[in-house]
Amino acid sequence: MSRIFISGSSTGLGLMAGELLAEQGHQVVLHARNAARAEETRRALPTAEAVVIGDLETIAGAKNVAADVNALGRFDAVIHNAAVGYREAHRLTADGLPHVFAINTLSAYILTALIERPKRLVYLSSGMHHHADANLDDILWKTRRWNGSSAYAESKLHDTIVAFAMARLWPDVYANALEPGWVPTKMGGSAAPDDMDQAHRTQAWLAAGDKPDADVTGQYFYHLKRMPANPQASDPALQNRLLSICADISGVSLPA
Repeated sequence: MSRIFISGSSTGLGLMAGELLAEQGHQVVLHARNAARAEETRRALPTAEAVVIGDLETIAGAKNVAADVNALGRFDAVIHNAAVGYREAHRLTADGLPHVFAINTLSAYILTALIERPKRLVYLSSGMHHHADANLDDILWKTRRWNGSSAYAESKLHDTIVAFAMARLWPDVYANALEPGWVPTKMGGSAAPDDMDQAHRTQAWLAAGDKPDADVTGQYFYHLKRMPANPQASDPALQNRLLSICADISGVSLPA
């Protein structure tokens, strides 16, 4: 059985993946933004080994979450699930960053860099990433007029780029990305048409690694099936540039 950490898992797909993995006999550590959410999460999944508390909106908060995860010992897998959605208004964090970028892109990078390297990395992307551009020249939205949908879509492309970069740079790790579908979560909205019963299964399957067909890296999935990702995700130069930008902004270097 595996030991798995899931960011952004107090509700929604992160919690659903945690519940499924726990039912399968895996050890699960969840994550909540604050103490009140953590208490709700413990009640929702009392078999969870622990709930790490920390706000991924700030660089310091993401660093603290990584430190608290490491204090619990090594994990077999990390699911990078934390995100805010596509209907967000423009808001800057305490670090002066657009909060969609800070949570969806930068925190995934920081956790990847600082959590002791697991055997498996799983990144949640979105079907919206297929038609996005990474926009690395204006990643902080300083020259463009804000569009929450576009900001979300490009952040999910960033997550896919990070996943494919880690597959290339860390060949001893299975690193993959997936889209759960447009499902009726709090983020997706009640009108979302996709199958909620399938939305959490791919990330659990990739993280648990108890099936031979999950032993892959640098792949993109939808409902347990491989599919092409946005071609930008496979560009090594773009991967390196995004990692460099995230390192410069966060002050966190990616281990070799």
